[in-house]
Amino acid sequence: MTTIRNIVLVHGGFVDGSGWQGVHEHLTADGYEVAVLQHPTHSLAGDVTLAHHVLDALDGPAVLVGHSYGGAVITEAGNHPNVAALVYIAAFAPEKGESVATLTSDPAPGAPVPPILPPREGFLTLDREKFAESFAADLPRAQAAFMADSQVPWGLDALGGRVSEPAWRTRPSWYLVATDDRMIPPSVQRTMAERSGATVSETPGSHAVYVSRPATVAAVIAQATEALPLSA
Repeated sequence: MTTIRNIVLVHGGFVDGSGWQGVHEHLTADGYEVAVLQHPTHSLAGDVTLAHHVLDALDGPAVLVGHSYGGAVITEAGNHPNVAALVYIAAFAPEKGESVATLTSDPAPGAPVPPILPPREGFLTLDREKFAESFAADLPRAQAAFMADSQVPWGLDALGGRVSEPAWRTRPSWYLVATDDRMIPPSVQRTMAERSGATVSETPGSHAVYVSRPATVAAVIAQATEALPLSA
């Protein structure tokens, strides 16, 4: 069987694509062609447009992978004809008409509240002093501190961008739940994964699980590619 070899990795809010380096290394070592989307997270529509730009350039079908807010991006962009499957890594998986803002508007009782500072000129950041505990508790202190200091401001238009037609309705999906996540509660991750019909696995890890456990994340992505043969 010939399996899908193209992978597109989509980062979430407050970070850029460099956090995918470990996952990229694992996948490319196994022979995959990997593209890392460097979208500005200013608006959902703009980020989807850039995802389509990358997908248009591929020579065949791809697995589209999203972390955190990147899950909203792949849910909308995944309707592109070059997308064969979706992989959510501790990610939002909105329903039609939902946004990250609507999914986070009514937090579960007792759930940790992400330390998002009030918006400035249309952008959000996380409190630097609380970044490590909330986003990257299982990373070395120095690495978490660097991520806090190198934050990418997250646009309110990205947070509020609503999905028009969720791709998980027509594409098979996989979901990796990070059981120690303090940004998106694991219970919320499980609920989104269940309603999307995803194949679900779980691992210990913070919201930065794609950085702290790259081999685990890469294995879930590989599972998706192996389940989707191109031809016999």
